Amino acid sequence: MGKRRVQSKQIRRQMRQIKPKPQAAQPTAAQQRRQRERYVESGGFLQGYAPEFVMRLGYISAGVAAVSLLVIVELILGPLAPKGLPVRIVASAAWLVPVVFLVSFVAPGVRLAWKDLHTQPKVVQGQLLGASTVSTSFGLGMIMLRTRSGNEQFFCPPEKLAKVPGNVVPVVLSVTPNLRHVRTVSVMGQRQVGRPEPPVPEVVRRLRLLPIATPAALALTAILGDDVTAFLPFQPEALHAVLALAVGAVLAGGVFGVSFLYQRRLVAEAQALVPGGVG
Repeated sequence: MGKRRVQSKQIRRQMRQIKPKPQAAQPTAAQQRRQRERYVESGGFLQGYAPEFVMRLGYISAGVAAVSLLVIVELILGPLAPKGLPVRIVASAAWLVPVVFLVSFVAPGVRLAWKDLHTQPKVVQGQLLGASTVSTSFGLGMIMLRTRSGNEQFFCPPEKLAKVPGNVVPVVLSVTPNLRHVRTVSVMGQRQVGRPEPPVPEVVRRLRLLPIATPAALALTAILGDDVTAFLPFQPEALHAVLALAVGAVLAGGVFGVSFLYQRRLVAEAQALVPGGVG
């Protein structure tokens, strides 16, 4: 009996000394900031697209910006401008919104695309972890590799993933150094297991359109709210200008709020599709 009591006390003491496993550490603010910086350095939402496509998008964006600037000149100096200099300035200021969006989102990608067109692609080799013809970027798939520097993810055109198997094999990618566009995909091992492609949920399709639809809707509502109010007959001119500015800002803010809430809803629905949820 004495030995059993001693053994039971030792077991209870060991049980008390056992500490729970620490949970996975959450990314720190510095790590999150570094991730955002890397995302911007790789072209932002243009990451993964071909440099030739990004350059064409840059030319189109330059044309849109030029038209916006011409409209600004017309609203300030032209015969079709609203009455009153303060109202004209406010009406023309709304057309700076699309210019700001294009400079903020497209110009960094165009700069990186120009560099990629004059730089040789780099070779990335590693073990295949997974691939999918669908990703969060519109029109791009995704491939994940385990390389010497760790796990890496690349956006890739879906047609280049057709021959990628579902088993772990060595894969070699040819990637542009700035936009990280995958030029070629080479499978070195045997293609033993087919890679099934599940149907794309509707929530994922909507999530991919939000980065494009939200800035466009913001610019459109700001211009319509501002300019329509500016052309309405109203006195005095100073109050008219303030009213036009307020209407444009309120409409744009409303679009931003609705878009933000809608995005949160879509993200929650997407997380619910993951087995076991996302912790």
